[in-house]
Amino acid sequence: MNNSEHIPQLKDLRVLVVEDEALVALQLEDMLVEFGCAVIGPASRVAQALKLLHGEPVEAAVLDLNIAGELVYPVADELGIRGVPYIFVTAYGTPGLTEPYRSRPVLEKPFARRELLQAMLDTFQRAQ
Repeated sequence: MNNSEHIPQLKDLRVLVVEDEALVALQLEDMLVEFGCAVIGPASRVAQALKLLHGEPVEAAVLDLNIAGELVYPVADELGIRGVPYIFVTAYGTPGLTEPYRSRPVLEKPFARRELLQAMLDTFQRAQ
């Protein structure tokens, strides 16, 4: 896929990326840009993610569960208050989440590009 093949449902979607592993964050960012999204971040700490949320318009988010030893739940809570959809990406899968977060979409690491795309379309697709 190249930049001329953006996914129409995701074009210009402002996606916050919260991921503390640099290589994974870069991979996520590359995939999101290929899909046509505008990436906010990536944030490698919970406090940094919250600061971005307060300074940038965000329409969706992809959140690693464990950020430098800190759970990302404060970011998820703020997104929930704002009605912003998000996906957890974690090696722990759904069992690694605590209630009430287990009902949220989870993409288990490692994941393929097509799995991320499908999760995003299922979760972030805007009403046409």
